[in-house]
Amino acid sequence: MSSTFAPSTQSAFTPETTIGAIVAARPALARLFEKLDIDYCCGGRQTLAAACARRGLDLVTTIALLDSAGAALAAGPTEVDAAAMSLAQLADHIETTHHAYLKAELPRLVEMADRVATKHGWRDARLAGVADGVRALAGEMLSHMQKEEIVLFPLVRQIEAGVAVTHCGGDIANPIRQMEAEHEAAGSLTAELRLLTDGFTPDAEDCNTHRALLAGLAEFESDLHRHVHKENNILFPRALALAAGR
Repeated sequence: MSSTFAPSTQSAFTPETTIGAIVAARPALARLFEKLDIDYCCGGRQTLAAACARRGLDLVTTIALLDSAGAALAAGPTEVDAAAMSLAQLADHIETTHHAYLKAELPRLVEMADRVATKHGWRDARLAGVADGVRALAGEMLSHMQKEEIVLFPLVRQIEAGVAVTHCGGDIANPIRQMEAEHEAAGSLTAELRLLTDGFTPDAEDCNTHRALLAGLAEFESDLHRHVHKENNILFPRALALAAGR
């Protein structure tokens, strides 16, 4: 099957188009995939037909929704076009947007999760698990970002500048594989948090801090999807292709 994003006269989307290619071409459509619970970051290599089958969605209806959303977006402001950036520009963008957001937001989420678990754990035993999960996720993401900023992103910039690079006796494929594995781990932890919180949905009796925590986790999940997509489906494949062509 082809993974090329190929517009047509009737629809810009075909069953064989990959989810990652769709979002790479039209980043704002990520919001629709989030609503449909279709993974466009780690699952970006799956075709639209396969993604719909996996979620039990009607393919024709989903394509119609994509066409409608695409038409609406064409009339409004667009999100950043990551596919049009150079590798260095994209690495800089990821650091100044997604990394900066996480460095500011993760400590806040940990503090709120701990506070909610301490005050309301008697009412919902799952809250202790939520606090543990948020703390683990924060630790993993902060370590992950440090590896990218100190090791991987400098290598990407060097490759684009025409400098031959190696890492720990190998090539850039090794740290990329490690980052992709860590993306999978972060996605799994986030999915566990979604399950523990009933889809980040508050109950009527939840306090404002609890509600803010759930809203923050939902926002984190959305940002993580965009963040991982830009790396897994755009930055990493282009860096690998460029390194292979040296």
